[in-house]
Amino acid sequence: MTDTPSCRFCGAPLTQTFVDLGKTPLANSYVAADKAGTPDPVFPLHARVCGSCRLVQVDDVATPEDIFRHYAYFSSYASSWVEHARRFTVAMTERFGLTTASQVVEVASNDGYLLQHFVKQGIPALGIEPALNVAEAARAIGVPTDSVFFGTATARDLVGRGLAADLVVANNVLAHVPDINDFVAGFAILIKPEGVISVEFPHLLRLMEDVQFDTIYHEHFCYLSLYAVEKVFAAHGLRVFDVQELPTHGGSLRILACRAAAAHSEGPGLQKVRADEQAAGLDTDAAYTGFGPKVEAVRDALLAFLHDCKAQGRSVAAYGAAAKGNTLLNYCGVTADLISFVVDRNPHKQGHLLPGSRIPVVGPEVLAERKPDFVLILPWNLTAEIVAQYPEVPGWGGRFAVPVPTLKVL
Repeated sequence: MTDTPSCRFCGAPLTQTFVDLGKTPLANSYVAADKAGTPDPVFPLHARVCGSCRLVQVDDVATPEDIFRHYAYFSSYASSWVEHARRFTVAMTERFGLTTASQVVEVASNDGYLLQHFVKQGIPALGIEPALNVAEAARAIGVPTDSVFFGTATARDLVGRGLAADLVVANNVLAHVPDINDFVAGFAILIKPEGVISVEFPHLLRLMEDVQFDTIYHEHFCYLSLYAVEKVFAAHGLRVFDVQELPTHGGSLRILACRAAAAHSEGPGLQKVRADEQAAGLDTDAAYTGFGPKVEAVRDALLAFLHDCKAQGRSVAAYGAAAKGNTLLNYCGVTADLISFVVDRNPHKQGHLLPGSRIPVVGPEVLAERKPDFVLILPWNLTAEIVAQYPEVPGWGGRFAVPVPTLKVL
């Protein structure tokens, strides 16, 4: 009999399952071609919900050092994401009056995709990026970057160096930290008395409504609602004062937070999202039951499609060697006999095999060379961008397909 795990925020016992996806490899552990004969280490991928604070979370199976010190994800390869970041920098500069006398710090700053826009405006900016290879890419484009993990110790060091922040940005990283208390406490140390914290994360409510189970993987320790995030922030002397709903990553929230005593007034988005979550019952046990059967239905539909294509002699390739795609493929048991290759623009992934499924990753030029009958879009959140980039696919009679939330052939 195994011990019941405890909530990583409040310590309550985690007795309720959200969804159990079995044992899978780490989603970003791409396999070098010369390691093709080496089995993938697999780990349980079991998401549970805390009955006390409602934080949805998976167990720790690998350390952040194992996952993030050398990382295969480079934000700049998604042009729509870079534009999203540019618009954000303009909006924050205008809303909070950022100037050349301000200080911006981005946590998990990746390859400088966002901070480059502040740098171009002459606004002092510093990236915090633990992945050594990615941080080097940021420095190469003129974005100052420290290769450390963020938490209270790093925050104290930055303040001691005179880098207390007017704006702290943390996009799609809050879910990636196993010690959410130390991480959020670091925000409270780093910001100035009237400073602002901007945090973006995929919204748990959208994950549930659109069956986005493929966004669950070991590198994502938590799956976040406003309800749970407000509890975490309040425990560290911070309050959320505004929320924006975003289309990114299948539906995200951008929360703006500050010290509890700061003067920032509440924006209308805060009450709206609170009401949406209350209407969905996210503060109750009942809201989290029944998700597993919805996930099974997605799996069954995808496998039926792929086996039908194989039976009819139709070829299927995938687009986007994304972590979410690896969760999907491995949960469904898809291998290279059903999907012959996956195309990705990121040269750091090309020439590798996907973990688990062992589907080879190739460059975009292979798509036109091999002309598959179907192209399965794994990063479904970028469907419009990908379809627009490859108008030649319909020209050879190919069709795009999207697996989530239901199998759809475009």
